[in-house]
Parts: sequence; structure tokens; C-alpha cells
Amino acid sequence: MTRAPHSPNEKLPDNREELELLLEALPPVIRQRLQDLPDLDDLIEVVLDFGRPAEIRLKTRFERFHDYIVSEDDLRYVSDRISEFGKDNRAGIERTLHRISAIRNRQGRIIGLTCRVGRAIYGTIDIIEDIVESGRSILLLGRPGIGKTTKLREMARLLADRMNKRVVIVDTSNEIAGDGDIPHPAIGSARRMQVVDPSLQHQIMIEAVENHMPEVVVIDEIGTEAEAYAARTIAERGVQLIGTAHGQTLENLMLNPTLCDLIGGIQAVTLSDEEARRRGTQKTVLERKAPPTFDVVIEILDYDRLAVHHDVQQTVDAILRGAAPRPEIRIRGADGQVEVVAAEATKRVEPVVEAPVEPKRRPVASSVVRVFPYGIARTRLERVVRERRLPIAVSSDPESADVILAIRSAMQRKPERFRERLGRSVPVVVVRSNTLSQIAEAMQEILAGQFEQEVEHTNGAMEEVLEAIRVVKSRGKPYDLSPQPSPVRRTQHRAIEQHNLRSESVGKEPRRFVRILPP
Repeated sequence: MTRAPHSPNEKLPDNREELELLLEALPPVIRQRLQDLPDLDDLIEVVLDFGRPAEIRLKTRFERFHDYIVSEDDLRYVSDRISEFGKDNRAGIERTLHRISAIRNRQGRIIGLTCRVGRAIYGTIDIIEDIVESGRSILLLGRPGIGKTTKLREMARLLADRMNKRVVIVDTSNEIAGDGDIPHPAIGSARRMQVVDPSLQHQIMIEAVENHMPEVVVIDEIGTEAEAYAARTIAERGVQLIGTAHGQTLENLMLNPTLCDLIGGIQAVTLSDEEARRRGTQKTVLERKAPPTFDVVIEILDYDRLAVHHDVQQTVDAILRGAAPRPEIRIRGADGQVEVVAAEATKRVEPVVEAPVEPKRRPVASSVVRVFPYGIARTRLERVVRERRLPIAVSSDPESADVILAIRSAMQRKPERFRERLGRSVPVVVVRSNTLSQIAEAMQEILAGQFEQEVEHTNGAMEEVLEAIRVVKSRGKPYDLSPQPSPVRRTQHRAIEQHNLRSESVGKEPRRFVRILPP
């Protein structure tokens, strides 16, 4: 495992010595109980809430001291032995990485403390060392506690000490370089700028570039629109940017209106009829607005497992065009060796092409249903299937699909051409909009098999609709159609609407039917 050299005048910090500094700030009874633990080195945090049992959390377990109720004196004891709390209600112990966060009541009095253990861990970025040294801007994503800040700290040290770059860390809550005016040795010779007020982080980011001429700027927790804009400004000045943001995946970031500018921003674009037909989408589609702020996005899946998007610009464009992202997967094995288990590959979805109508066929009986999205964002469909673990395969070919999932606007514009293109015998489930909830509801309907009867009933039901439309237009009186299942009734409603007539569903299942109303 490769490790970057540290500053020659300082020895690497001892995590056990720093842990003792945190224990000294805890009430004596709790301190003694912690010191008696055989797995003290696995301690993650100590939780002290007024009037409740003290609680400790370790890597594999947690424990409550039911015989020890936290008092105001306990909270005051800890507060007197740490630094002052900032506006973000965080404090620390000088030259350590520990973080103490406060919970206050409405009067501002401290009623709870979370004492989180901070450790300097080395050798965590060998898995992405080549990317760090490439000079490209990197954004880390992952759930809280997965190790984003730890990796940021070591990246700063590697770039400053091994590559001799001018590195400036914008340390909003003193999490990267620890508390106190002297930064923690874990960042090596990188410089640290503290932030007085978290709301001013974006200003300090710009100040770092304008005043200190860094080659690399490191930022933790980019969370506001102003900070995203400041990050873009830094990147446009040719400075390598390394940061973290809220979100676990690149797709999460794309759906976040505040932070999507980090990957270029998203805007609605109106396509020409020819282009929309070629893509098989609606005329209004989403496209990337500008070049991404970050060149590479790394999703931290687990401590030793990462997903790497090497070309954010290409990946975002592909996702917006309906392709599923296939990032590079890197793991660190038990022997410490780094291995790429899956190469990056973003597969494009081919546009829908007109095909001759095939003979009628029933959906293939299978445990997995093949669904072809028409006018539906493929990434959203795949997300619903993935999150709900549905036995559905997203098909790229309408001819091999068991079911077509279409958006209503695509059906309404050219329904005859739609049916010719996809084949009359293929069941079609229509959704009103491209939202996750609509897609999920349609997936449940497909799995419930409610579309199966549509194949048998659609032809006769549509012949009845066309005949009824002629009767209504000639006589000017309502006409009641035969009772049909819900999917067939929806098809009837759409056909009636295409003839500029109104309709309504009447009755109760299973005898519910469509009534055509005169103009």
C-alpha cells in the first residue's frame, strides 16, 4: 500500500494519544468505562443527552449506560475542556481531528453533545492515486461516515508533500485539519483557511484563489448554490478542485437543483420534429447547460469499493439521452491490492426506428418482463426497477419487448404512427408524466398482469369505439360502450379524445364502462 511521505520535521500523529485527549474531556465515570473497553480503538462517538443514559457507538455495536443519566454538570464539564462552539454548533480539541457537536434548546442552552472520534488514517487513496495525480478536478460522493473527509485529508497531503503543489484547504468546520490555529499534521504541508461563519464558505473559497495563488483547492461539503458557483469560478481559473458534496450518486446530483451546476447544470431544450422522431423522445428534452465544474466524480460505495466516472461530461450527456451509467468499479482486496473489477462503459440507447408490424403475439410467459420505454427517461425507469428490485428488464428493442411503457403526450401527438411503429399486438401502458411515482405505479400495474387482457380486447373494443363515435356525431346523443378492463378503457378515452369528443367512465368494477358524450 503506497503512502505519501510526511513533513520531515513532524512525526505522524498517534491516534491512540489523540483519543486519550478526547477521553480526558469526558466526565470521569464515562472516561473510566471507556478505558476499560477491550475494543476502545473501535470507538466512533460518545453521545451525551441531558436527562438520558449516556451512549457509546463502536464499529460493530453500541451500548447505553442505563445506570448513568447525563446531567447538566456533565455537559458543562465537557464544554469547559474543549474549544468554543462556532455558529455551526461545532467545536474540537486543539490539534486533533475530534469533533464535538452541540444540541441546544430554544433558549440556546446546550442539552446534548455528540463527541465524534477523529482519526488520521493513511493509505486510503492508493485506490485512486492515479486520478489524484492526473491534475483533474475530483468530486467525492457518498453517505455520511463513509470516509469522504478522510480521503480529502490524504489527497491534500499527497499533493502538497509528494507533488510539491501549493494546496489550500477551505476548512469550514475544522474537520479536515482539526481544531486550533495550527493545522493537524495529517494534511502535511498544505495550508488551511478557516471559515468564521459557514454561510461565508463561498467567499473564503474565492479569497483563497485571489489571495494565495493555489494550484489546488480542497473543499469539504459543498452544499449551497453560492458554493457551487464559487467552485465553478475556481475551476474556470485553471485551479485543480477537490471536494465533496451531499449525495450518493451522480444521478442524485443531477436531480438536485441546488448542486446540479457542479456537473454542468441541466436545462430544457425544444427539439425539431425530425430530431425528436430520431431520438424517439418528446420534443422537449433535458440537456447539459455548461461544461462540468468537476472532471471526475467518484462514488464511495464502501470503504474499499469505489465507482469512478472518468468523464463527467460524457456520462451526464449519456444519462440525459437515456443511457444507463456504467462507471468503473475499483476495489481494494484483503491483500491490499487495488483491482478494477468493471471497466467504465456507458451504453447508448438507440433511437426508436420504424419497423413493420409483426403478427399478433401474446406476452412471453417469463419471470422477468421486458419493458420498452417510449418517451420515458430510461434512467428513471431503471432507477425504479433498481430501487424496488422489480423483476423487470428494460429493453432497447420494441420488437422484443413484452410491454411498451409510453408517455401520454407521445401517444396523443401521433397515435396511429405510434401503433404502426410499435406493433398493435404489444400491450401499451401509458403514464401521464415522466415522474418516478407515475413510472412506479405503471410498473406495479405491469407486474400485476392487468395489461394481459388488453391484447384480447383491444381490437374489438376499438372497433366498437369507432362505430360509437360515428353514431354520437350523427345523432348528437351519448353512447355507452361495453364494460372493459381499466387499460382498455384508457385506450378508448384516448381514441375518443383524438376525435374531439368528450368521454367519462361510469359504473363500478367489473362492469365499469366508457360513455361517449356529444360535442
